[in-house]
Amino acid sequence: MVRVLRDRDAGLYLGGVTASAFGDSAMALAAGVWVKTLTGSDGLAALVTFCFWLPAPAGPALGVLADRVRLRPLLAGTSLTLAAVLLLPLAVHSRQQVWLLFVVLVLVGTGAVLTDAAGLALGAALVPASLRGDLNGMARTAVESAKLLAPAVGAGLFTAFGGHAVALLDSLTFVLAAAAFTLLRTRGTGGGGSRVGTGGGAAPGRADGRSSADVNVPRARRSWAAETAEGVRFVWHRRPLRALVLAGGAALAASGLSSTATYALVDSGLHRSPTFAAVLTTAQGAGSMAAGLTAGALLRRMPEHRLAAAGLALFAAGSLARAAPWPSVVTAGSLLIGAGLPLPLLAALTAVQRETPGSLLGRAAATAHTLMFAPTGVALLVGTATVSLIDHRVQVLAAGVLAACAGAALLLTAARRTRHHDPQDHERQPDAAGPYSDPEQEPDAEAPPDTHPDPGTEGRAEPRVRD
Repeated sequence: MVRVLRDRDAGLYLGGVTASAFGDSAMALAAGVWVKTLTGSDGLAALVTFCFWLPAPAGPALGVLADRVRLRPLLAGTSLTLAAVLLLPLAVHSRQQVWLLFVVLVLVGTGAVLTDAAGLALGAALVPASLRGDLNGMARTAVESAKLLAPAVGAGLFTAFGGHAVALLDSLTFVLAAAAFTLLRTRGTGGGGSRVGTGGGAAPGRADGRSSADVNVPRARRSWAAETAEGVRFVWHRRPLRALVLAGGAALAASGLSSTATYALVDSGLHRSPTFAAVLTTAQGAGSMAAGLTAGALLRRMPEHRLAAAGLALFAAGSLARAAPWPSVVTAGSLLIGAGLPLPLLAALTAVQRETPGSLLGRAAATAHTLMFAPTGVALLVGTATVSLIDHRVQVLAAGVLAACAGAALLLTAARRTRHHDPQDHERQPDAAGPYSDPEQEPDAEAPPDTHPDPGTEGRAEPRVRD
């Protein structure tokens, strides 16, 4: 983690991610309050979350753009575009202009999908492969920190100065994100090229894993639909990646079920005021931040499927605790859920970075995000519809059962691949001493030539930088 923090480009990347996440979170909350204030409609206020989520299923198609153009200008340009879009709410003064807020939220959600895909692709090239888990974990920590801080700032600004002040603040955060992405010093090719590395290891002449010997291989431009389908097929047809991504989707779906029961839990279960939900949210955020900071070290010590299963087990245990009638136990359960939820997501995204050729990474990352985050919308709808019909404990425990079943299925799938020596199983395995056999973990050592390449990794392309 210290090596990541010392890297200038990694620090700028994390700064851009944090600023973007802050803007997304503040606007998502303030827009709901704004719509409710102008219209008095709970249904229209709830539609805010749906509008922000709506672009998620289009992720694989948006990921094509991340593979066609240079990443640094794409991230900076997307942030500047969103900064301009967030000036549109300044025209909202009555319920007749509320539709403009919904348009803005759909555009912000689209930008978030594109930024997630391009950011993961760029992050893969900023640090050595052995530190990608650390970078991804720190990015998740930054996002969770923004989610904790942004709602309070957004609500305070809205109360004091109204929605226009929140829109201006959010616009400024995206300007800052664009500045951070613009200042990145990256090397590499233009859009449509592919950096062909040494099959996932360190490139010759560089001990830090960032190749200086990669070459640009032009890629024939095909139809948008064909390139979208190629990214989807890549993730779906590789069993280890598919299993990890589906486990991440199950974790987020379980989170949606659990979160929609929070206010019923606080009211009927704990007999506290609704403000106690903020305590539970803070505990969950603290757990997520801790998980993000430790995920990189954990990924160097265990395969991705075990880390993901451990996170799902923590989530299941936290759900069980949230069914208790005691505030301290419920708070501890929220902490466990927060600690468990990011682990399957980080495991899946780090595996996607490692296994995907550079020319496909934008589409593969977007596909993984869609498969993981799209079920959240369905779970939120189901949870919202059922929370008033059934006991909140049933819903909370159902979320825990879903997480436990997903973790068990992931372990069983991995065990089955191991027994049958599945050639698609490219997950790293620890050596006899425990850590992974990866020359990039010794940054000062020259990696010896591999005269017997692993058939599971031969020819795999290292992600390239398109600055």
